[in-house]
Amino acid sequence: MALQRRRTTSRRLAFIAGGIVMSGALAVGPGYAWGAGQDPDPPVELPGLAGLPTTAPVPSPSAATPAIPVGPDTAATPDTSDTPAVPAAPDAKKPAFGAYLTYGPQGVERMAELSKWLGGAELRVGHTYLPGDRWSNIEGAPNFLESWAEWRRAQDDRLFVLNVPMMERNEDRVGDSEVRSLLRRGAAGDFDEHYRALAQRLVKLKVPDTVVVLGWEMNGITYTHRCGPDPEAWKKYWKRIVTTMRSVPGQKFKFDFTPNRGRDAIPWTQCYPGDDVVDIVGMDSYDQPTGTDFAEQVSEPYGLKKHVEFAKEHGKEISYPEWGLFRNGDNEEYMRKMLAWMDEHKPLYNTVTDYCPHGVWQCDDNPKSSKAYRSLLFGRKDTEPTVPEPTQPTTPTTPPNCSPLNLGDWVEHWLGGKLCMRLDWYKRP
Repeated sequence: MALQRRRTTSRRLAFIAGGIVMSGALAVGPGYAWGAGQDPDPPVELPGLAGLPTTAPVPSPSAATPAIPVGPDTAATPDTSDTPAVPAAPDAKKPAFGAYLTYGPQGVERMAELSKWLGGAELRVGHTYLPGDRWSNIEGAPNFLESWAEWRRAQDDRLFVLNVPMMERNEDRVGDSEVRSLLRRGAAGDFDEHYRALAQRLVKLKVPDTVVVLGWEMNGITYTHRCGPDPEAWKKYWKRIVTTMRSVPGQKFKFDFTPNRGRDAIPWTQCYPGDDVVDIVGMDSYDQPTGTDFAEQVSEPYGLKKHVEFAKEHGKEISYPEWGLFRNGDNEEYMRKMLAWMDEHKPLYNTVTDYCPHGVWQCDDNPKSSKAYRSLLFGRKDTEPTVPEPTQPTTPTTPPNCSPLNLGDWVEHWLGGKLCMRLDWYKRP
């Protein structure tokens, strides 16, 4: 995970035009109502973010000075010059989606702001990571999970997705021989107590149905919890963690097995621990390597197609806990095709990684992709809205004994039609 970049503020001003109030001698003809024909208000613009440098994944803090990475202070908005005025109704139920916005409570706050930027789209997925620097944080250190649990409890159909490391010092570039030794210790039960403590904490916070993305990207070389040095020990260790967490009364956890797309250091199928301890088969899929188009990402060995087929063979749901732009820059084609892929294959959830260089809301670097993402998800709900039948327009008529007044197009637009002067106003009934 790279540090998040802030961005500069970008705002647009909205202007409201007023109308004219006439005396009782004026009457509005039938078929005209105040406000008819007015354009809807544009989406509300939000404050921006100022920049942090983009870096490679940063090692976790040392045990002496633990810290949770802090992201931008406010949410950002790309240019909205062609903001969709009215969202199109989806033609079918769409996958639940959200975004990774930052680690701690600010991530929860920004979800509401991102939803506003997306025209009120329903973000049902909250996603964060436990710091992997030391065991006390992997156990869910106090004051880290409370805000996320509160968000999850506020609505029954929400998903809370929590990435959980399988080792402390998880980004400290630990060598293969030590990783191998640690995996074997984990398989023997040396670290059970930490996962029991985490499970108890999640149940106590009343989020027992948390989606646990355990040991993510295990087929790569980045993390201490990688599979490559000893796949058999890794699988036994995974089983040990899942069994330990499932033993806690009240739990309803779902465990998400999520490799990197592609082969990476080892084919991810060699790390699969078994159907009895996996509920979801996920995939982290970024737009890389350089020059690789989306079709290649689908068809490559252990790519998107293999992911979907493997999950189907094992009777599992799929997910995309991390996805976004990367080495091919601001790639609108990737953005559109990845969203279409997810609409077609209907993962349980997806969460875009929303900071530079991957993101579309908290990153200025990808304006074309940002526009595409916003356009395709603007106003999206998980259930198909009821669309009323079209009505026939009413033909305006002029009341009897009424002479139309020519006030000009601008005034008539804001009044909602023509006005007329009654010619018999002086007569008594």
